[in-house]
Amino acid sequence: MRRPCSSPFLRQFGLRLCAGLFLALAAALPSAPGAEAATVKEAQRNLAVIRINAIDLLAREKRLPLPIQQRRDVLRAYYEEQAGELLWLRDDRAEALVAILNDAAADGLRPDDYPTRQLMSLMQNTDAEDVRGLALAELFFSAAFLEYSADLSVGRFLPSKVDPNFFLKARTFDQAAALQAVAKADDLIDFFDAWQPASSYYAALRGALAQYRELEAEGGWDLVPLGATLKPGMTDPRVVAIRERLSATDGADPSPAAGAAETYDAELVAAVKRFQARHGLDVDGVVGPAALVAMNVPIEDRIQEIELAMERWRWMPRDLGEQYLMVNIAGFELRRVKAGETEQRMSVVVGKPYSRTPVFSDQVRYIELNPYWTVPSGIAVKEELGKLRSNPGGLSAQGFEAVRGKDVYDLRSINWSNYGPGNFPFQLRQQPGPKNALGRVKFMFPNEHNVYLHDTPSRSLFARSERAFSHGCIRVSKPLELAQQVLIAGGVSGWNMDRINSVVATEKNTVVKLNQPLPIHLTYLTAWVDEDGVNFRKDIYNQDAKLLAALDGKALAW
Repeated sequence: MRRPCSSPFLRQFGLRLCAGLFLALAAALPSAPGAEAATVKEAQRNLAVIRINAIDLLAREKRLPLPIQQRRDVLRAYYEEQAGELLWLRDDRAEALVAILNDAAADGLRPDDYPTRQLMSLMQNTDAEDVRGLALAELFFSAAFLEYSADLSVGRFLPSKVDPNFFLKARTFDQAAALQAVAKADDLIDFFDAWQPASSYYAALRGALAQYRELEAEGGWDLVPLGATLKPGMTDPRVVAIRERLSATDGADPSPAAGAAETYDAELVAAVKRFQARHGLDVDGVVGPAALVAMNVPIEDRIQEIELAMERWRWMPRDLGEQYLMVNIAGFELRRVKAGETEQRMSVVVGKPYSRTPVFSDQVRYIELNPYWTVPSGIAVKEELGKLRSNPGGLSAQGFEAVRGKDVYDLRSINWSNYGPGNFPFQLRQQPGPKNALGRVKFMFPNEHNVYLHDTPSRSLFARSERAFSHGCIRVSKPLELAQQVLIAGGVSGWNMDRINSVVATEKNTVVKLNQPLPIHLTYLTAWVDEDGVNFRKDIYNQDAKLLAALDGKALAW
């Protein structure tokens, strides 16, 4: 849980704030012990006058500061139409909000994006007799509150503005509801904890961010010298540096037995394997170029990757579902989750960098056993037409046929030289069977991108650590096991593995509709936390770079 920071900046002015106009106003509120009735009424009148001035500023002043101007309508609705009470000229709320803004880095946000110095100046310099100035200060604090709350709750950008391959439904931030809620909140810390993403994945990243910041404050880690590949049992001076590097993140013992400092022993091999697993490398205990490059990524970059992952979690639906599938494109992995617990994990193959798997959320509505594969028209013309012209029998032997309307044609019966781009009236379709490109099952969540999960007869790619090889769809490594669990999660009974295998053996196309659609989330996360610790992956689609550029170029109203 977040607590107001005790930065030197706040400590410098803390006593002045507590003795200043905000505490003076707060002390005069009706709840103040032993307050005289006349004093209470006077304080109430003063606060009412400030609120009236705030309403008048919003209604009449044409040259309000931009942060207030941008939120004029919602602020006017709160203070005037809903007769909302003043939010910041009571208790220690103003100081608490400034402290929280100063601590924005704890959530991967940037404290400099928020007007803490301006807010501090208002607290220090506004005369207690200047009701117009106090009203302006109240509005300024409310505008800063809304800015920070929106950033924390739904993110700083629309996903599609960062990359057109992000098709997540834009989440909205209800500013009016936020003002109403904070008016009733007893504790700002608890309030903001409730408004950040509720996912345990986000909370785990937040904890990892704190851990890595602490490690950074202690000096991070030194570079490991480059050199020849290091295998278990070898002796090399670089072992000392590797041992020290992995003692920071992977439990390596930095003080081995006497005389063994340069020996690549079993204990260090285990630490290297932990590191390789967390970074999506081949887990073989061999320290080659890829492992050395990953070890030498500066801690500042790792912190940045965690922050970017937290930002992407703010774009995600707040409610992922009681049960759901989640594909991490950058992690080449699918998880099936129930009641917050991962019940099934498997490797996946995703789209190539030039045919990217898009990011969006949807619902699996049915599965197909022994599916047909209808080749997308672009692929049919660009990749298959040449084969049809030179050797249609080869594709026919693989189970392909041509479909036009309701008619089905043998590929060998068509003169393919008569057709080309802009003149290709056929659908190219592969029949169910062992050679089908979709394998034995596909999982359908009909969408505009024509993307789905499916099996594949090409199993060798799952053994690779990086698996971006498809045209955009997602190939799963354990398709039939997943099919059984998806049917159970979708409320379809009677489909055990024996029945699934029996239907697959018929090679007959069979569609099974789910009684309850199952949410599926296609995500792109280069950092996440699991039971092995913090995981990092390569930015295969250059998405981190785009988000970082957007954040660095953000135009702030302050």
